Amino acid sequence: MHAPVPQPGPETSGDKRRERLLYRLLYGRGADRGAKAKARVALAIAAFAAVYGVIATRLVMHAVAPDVHVARRSTAQDAVATARPDILDRNGEILATDVKAPSLFAEPRKLIDVDEAVELLTAVLPDLDAGELRERLASKRGFVWLKREIPTKQQQEIHHLGIPGLGFLDENKRVYPNGQEVSHVIGHVNIDNQGIAGIEKWLDASGLAALHTAGFATDRLQNPITLALDLRVQHALRDELLASQEKFKAKAAAGLVTDVRTGEVIALVSLPDYDPNNPRQAIDPTRINRITTGVYEMGSTYKALTLAMALDSGKVTLASTFDARVPLRYGKFSIGDYHAQNRVLSVPEIFTYSSNIGTARTALAIGVDGHKAFLKKMGQLDRLRTELPESAEPLVPKRWGELNTVTIAFGHGLSVAPLQAVMAVGALLNGGYLIPPTFLKRSEPEARALAKIVVKPETSEKMRYLMRLNAEKGTAAKADVKGYYIGGKTGTSEKVVGGRYSKTKVFNTFMAILPADQPRYLLTVMLDEPQATPETHGFATSGWNAAPTTGKVIARIAPLLGIEPRFDLPPADRLILTSAKELR
Repeated sequence: MHAPVPQPGPETSGDKRRERLLYRLLYGRGADRGAKAKARVALAIAAFAAVYGVIATRLVMHAVAPDVHVARRSTAQDAVATARPDILDRNGEILATDVKAPSLFAEPRKLIDVDEAVELLTAVLPDLDAGELRERLASKRGFVWLKREIPTKQQQEIHHLGIPGLGFLDENKRVYPNGQEVSHVIGHVNIDNQGIAGIEKWLDASGLAALHTAGFATDRLQNPITLALDLRVQHALRDELLASQEKFKAKAAAGLVTDVRTGEVIALVSLPDYDPNNPRQAIDPTRINRITTGVYEMGSTYKALTLAMALDSGKVTLASTFDARVPLRYGKFSIGDYHAQNRVLSVPEIFTYSSNIGTARTALAIGVDGHKAFLKKMGQLDRLRTELPESAEPLVPKRWGELNTVTIAFGHGLSVAPLQAVMAVGALLNGGYLIPPTFLKRSEPEARALAKIVVKPETSEKMRYLMRLNAEKGTAAKADVKGYYIGGKTGTSEKVVGGRYSKTKVFNTFMAILPADQPRYLLTVMLDEPQATPETHGFATSGWNAAPTTGKVIARIAPLLGIEPRFDLPPADRLILTSAKELR
């Protein structure tokens, strides 16, 4: 018997209708389903082949050019460790530049044997810490630095080890060809080529770091930075300061040469200094920049400011006299003169004998408020800002009374950075223009645009006269160099030790203008705690050490600065004062 054939029910008929409808939607009417299926299979094969082709290509690229990949990651990780512009002196001599140096890195994921790698690497690089190295190599990170800036010989030895997962990147390393010569101006960078002191730090603060981060600071886009420094003058100044520091057994020494017409810093030395190629030395607190970071009582060099204030006020003239017969007394304090004359002194005599009594009386003639206002105008009561980030706040009395005016008049009781004192004295000699100092090249018109007139031109003429007179027959006589017609002022201040002024420890300063009748350069020399010698007859004051040191510096740098010697010039009263009267 045959089994009965099932008859299609309502559900079976409905399923077939749905299949036919779906077929028409997918393939349309009259379509060859077999051909469509073959086409789709071919398309899928092509798509998979393309995907695997891309993957294979990327793997090959990583295998043959791993440095490109790592360099890209390194740049993203540390964008500032790239090129910096050269720094030049005013004559185009290189003070700082970049060179390429190899740095060793590892890709821990590619290492086969960490222990073997540690053993081999520490044999070539014995200064690496084995424990720290093993920790880095076992981290399974994609990229780790092992050592930055290694010598070429060690690079070759590591290449010969044949350890997989190691590589080198050529980084920009900052190099300072002149070593310690200009360290306190140039500053230095860290291992990532980031400026952390001096002009190097100023460069980053001026936008270089931002350019690096954005990837725009490439070698070809960076122009050199030209400073106002003259490397020849810098060398001569440093050489003489080193000799003077040794001769007088001074704790420290410093010097500065500025252009009073432009405010440019032509040379700056602070000893002890350091080698910026070995920036660890800069951590030593004795190696600070004493010209901008240290603050000191400037001693009798401040008498120039006091007498200029008095002369500019019109209340005092060169013919005015003040009683210096007896010391001034304020309670338990007695103020006397080191070179006491015990008589009435004229203003020129007050300056040439460096009379504390006479200077204090001229300040009292102006008054406390007038004195304070004048020093404020001269930039002595506020922090001085320059391109160098390192600067110090002056130490100003919180309560400024008559006794403060008396002592500050001759350079005690107010501590300032030497550079700001030099700025003020420069204004007294250049015609009355207070010009902000700069370590960059600047023209006279640019300087005048920034300048502020602080004293009258005739006051400036009188101060030139006093400075030259002091070199002819005053405390600055040992700094005079025949043919260069210098003017100068000594300054010896007793140092504060344990809250009291020491009788044996002094801080000496000498400021010299060159030439006195046509001022161009102001030279400052400082000696910290110089000792007396048989040659100085037991004296340790500025006239016996800082002044003759300044004279030696002038003899060396004047020809370098283009100043020709002039002989048989008349004395100050006939050359400077007569010229001033003729101009008026």
